Amino acid sequence: MSVRELVVLGTASQVPTRHRNHNGYLLRWDGQGILFDPGEGTQRQMLRAGVAAHDLNRICVTHFHGDHSLGLAGVIQRINLDRVPHEVTAHYPKSGQHFFDRLRYATAYRETVRLTEAPVAADGVLAQAGGCTLEARRLSHPVESYGYRLTEPDGRRMLPDRLAAHGVKGPDVGRIQREGSLNGVSLDDVSEVRRGQRFAFVMDTRLCDGVHALADGCDLLVIESTFLDEDQQLAVEHGHLTAGQAAAVARDAGVRHLVLTHFSQRYSDPEEFERQARAAGYEGELTVAHDLLRVPVPKRR
Repeated sequence: MSVRELVVLGTASQVPTRHRNHNGYLLRWDGQGILFDPGEGTQRQMLRAGVAAHDLNRICVTHFHGDHSLGLAGVIQRINLDRVPHEVTAHYPKSGQHFFDRLRYATAYRETVRLTEAPVAADGVLAQAGGCTLEARRLSHPVESYGYRLTEPDGRRMLPDRLAAHGVKGPDVGRIQREGSLNGVSLDDVSEVRRGQRFAFVMDTRLCDGVHALADGCDLLVIESTFLDEDQQLAVEHGHLTAGQAAAVARDAGVRHLVLTHFSQRYSDPEEFERQARAAGYEGELTVAHDLLRVPVPKRR
């Protein structure tokens, strides 16, 4: 059975706290596993969350600040220690190649797995993953940073009542799907568009075109909200978003489920992030993330 869910491994910005590990997020998508931004301690958080190295098919790093990448060394070595039987592909900003190299070979170990390096140098499509398109968009942060988006192509949903009304049955159902029409009956007459699902991962950034492009029409948006709205100037200076800004992006983009994460240690009340997000006018499903949380991708409407 296919599973589409987000497993939250860590939610802290800059430094871990007693209750929040450095960043780490696993997207399970129909048998594929994409690990985003493995910060320090990710390998242990994977163990606590029941995530194995064998679950990983891709690693996507938004940028090379420590809270988003220091866990790479441990994760890569665990992939090799466990002899993961399939290829694992790593995406990261090309300008940080020297950081990736240092983390990949931080200590001595035996390489047993094919790890493919596929650095990101510009906006665009990166790969076809699990029947979906994985793309990247440049963000606005003091170091080069990219957000990631997974888009499933639209399909068709056959409608039994319309099929019956037009006398289409048996093998003819498959024929009209393949050929687009049959005996004067078009595919549009007996079906409707089944919109593909969309997921986006947006970390350290100010508001910019890339943020809005990534969020557009998402079923599930994971986005940083490092600061509360009263500290908006700090957010701008350090290249981050506030809870209200993140929620406004989701509101304008028609996001169905918004996941806020990457919280500054200066705040002690997680509920304030939800209050400010609602005050910004976001009315969809809203989650203020915590470590080891699991968030299902919303079912299709």
